[in-house]
Amino acid sequence: MKKLNLFFVFFISFIYMELVYKIFIYHSIFRLSIINMILFLIPFSLLLSVLCNAFKNEKVNKIIYIVLFSLIAIWFSAQYVVKSYFDFYISLSTFQVADQVTDFMGKAVLETLRRIPVLILFFVPLIVSIIFRKHLYFRQNSLKKSLVLLCMTLGFYGVYLVGLNIGKKETYSAYNLYYKVNDISLSVENFGVLNTFCIDTKRAIFGFDAKIVNVDNPLSNGKDKDTPIVYEYNNLDIDFDSLIASESNNTIKNMHEYFKSDPGTLQNEYTGFFKDKNLILFMAESFNEVAVKKEITPTLYKLVNSGFVFEDFYTPTIFSTIGGEFQELTGLYASGTDILGKFRSGKITFPQGVATKFKEAGYKTYAYHNNFASFQDRNKYLPSLGFDYFKACGTGIEKIMSCSPWPRSDLEMVDATIDEYVNDDKFMVFYASNSGHSGYDGFNANHMAKKNKDEYLASGLNYSTRAATYLAANMELDKALESLINKLEEAGKLDNTVIALVGDHYPYELNMSEMNEMADYEKDSVVEVNHSNFILWNNTMDTVKVSKVGSQIDVIPTIYNAFGIKYDSRLFIGKDILSTEGGLAMFGNKSWVSDKGTYFSSSGKFVPKDGVEVDDEYVKSMNQIVLNKINMSHNIITNNYYSKVFK
Repeated sequence: MKKLNLFFVFFISFIYMELVYKIFIYHSIFRLSIINMILFLIPFSLLLSVLCNAFKNEKVNKIIYIVLFSLIAIWFSAQYVVKSYFDFYISLSTFQVADQVTDFMGKAVLETLRRIPVLILFFVPLIVSIIFRKHLYFRQNSLKKSLVLLCMTLGFYGVYLVGLNIGKKETYSAYNLYYKVNDISLSVENFGVLNTFCIDTKRAIFGFDAKIVNVDNPLSNGKDKDTPIVYEYNNLDIDFDSLIASESNNTIKNMHEYFKSDPGTLQNEYTGFFKDKNLILFMAESFNEVAVKKEITPTLYKLVNSGFVFEDFYTPTIFSTIGGEFQELTGLYASGTDILGKFRSGKITFPQGVATKFKEAGYKTYAYHNNFASFQDRNKYLPSLGFDYFKACGTGIEKIMSCSPWPRSDLEMVDATIDEYVNDDKFMVFYASNSGHSGYDGFNANHMAKKNKDEYLASGLNYSTRAATYLAANMELDKALESLINKLEEAGKLDNTVIALVGDHYPYELNMSEMNEMADYEKDSVVEVNHSNFILWNNTMDTVKVSKVGSQIDVIPTIYNAFGIKYDSRLFIGKDILSTEGGLAMFGNKSWVSDKGTYFSSSGKFVPKDGVEVDDEYVKSMNQIVLNKINMSHNIITNNYYSKVFK
């Protein structure tokens, strides 16, 4: 009986595995990108078949075959688990933030076990080929045959490269994703898992320099012609001309030119609105607008619907907690795990860091967290932002509150720490919360949900088990805010204190059915699932509704303007939401929302808001602006750019 060539085994198996991945992640296989995937898998399968027929000893060839196939099946499995649970893709740089998974190994193992049926599907080709290994061709190829196969590999790879030119002018065409745009999510969607791995490996070895292309900016603000008030720009006196003239590094020089060309954002009627008031800023774990229910989270409901009410705000879920916190605290976009790794090192310079700027304005600054101080290296990166005082589990907070249950109590954290700062003349406090953390499999599976179970059940709300667990856990955050407000009032500090809060990401452990069960409208899984709240509240102010689009990266610039903090708005990728600059929120796969509508990168579809009309040039320009902002965020961290500007 004639034995089956390994090329066909690899090729058919890889197509099968890619389709399985597409079905269970995207719930569809009908994408034009399948063509790109197939054109790549032909030379890739040919190359692997040459490797598995390279040795005279058939046993050695079989071992190589099994090892290669096993590693590929494991890679597919890992990509599936991480994407389906953590909602991001694995790249080689992802291992710099691997503790996002390993520090919750028990949960990671549980989520992997839940997906065993799908994971088995990725190993089916390997299992079948091992069973029928006697019918596979493992003999050594002749030198002539090997050379012919290698030539065929190069030839088909050339066909693949030529095929990339189809529709190359589109911003996120296959051509641009291969040569110009570094985006794991779009690459997986367009090329498949295996091709993306090869592209990612190539860039990890040889590097990748994203290009900045200047275009007319539809978001750019101008001075308001309808008012006699002339506002100045929120900029510092930076001599970019001298910086450009003295810089020999082309990347740094291009960055100087980019920021010089950005006019910055104008001051406005809310500049200094909170001047000299205290600030308490929360990063609320897994907080999303679906947690705001008048019946069970009345304090959140009050804060969300008074003060500054940001009606179109997003918390883009990018690389879990570290991505959200990075975006909130730096005003930069979390463009990749490589920059998050550098950020976590604490070696990046942030002269405009939130604690640094408030200390310059005469404030005492504090940071607290009810998880371990070393988790994701908060003990390293918070000092780089100017925090000299950071208390968490392992560095003192365990002496004044419990650090043993999971998740931990935000209420206990606030009650245990407020006396440390409430009597200061001026204080700025950052709380990284924990109560809403994932683990929504039932009240008994989540310490905070269990604690608030009876109150939740007494409310009469009737949600499914996992949704109910999430809501009950967030009741603890609500109680923390209630207690904070009461204690501030008792100390006579409430009227002079601003409370700000934003989530790090939506509760991605919940599926879309569970999210929409709690939502007021039907959310999609790319953009609207991230729609949330930004609380910026003071007890004495009237309610101000803000319809402009905003996201996490806009939090610090908005706070700086409202507090009258002197800063350079050009050097933040996020912008003051209260300024005249157009609003923009950017997401993990380079989809975006502006004040004019929503763009979905996977389909290339722009959905305008009611009554809005835009031309193709607007969408094209916005796509380039989004790319520029994301690439510039990456360059700022990788080049420690602020240290070059603020010498």
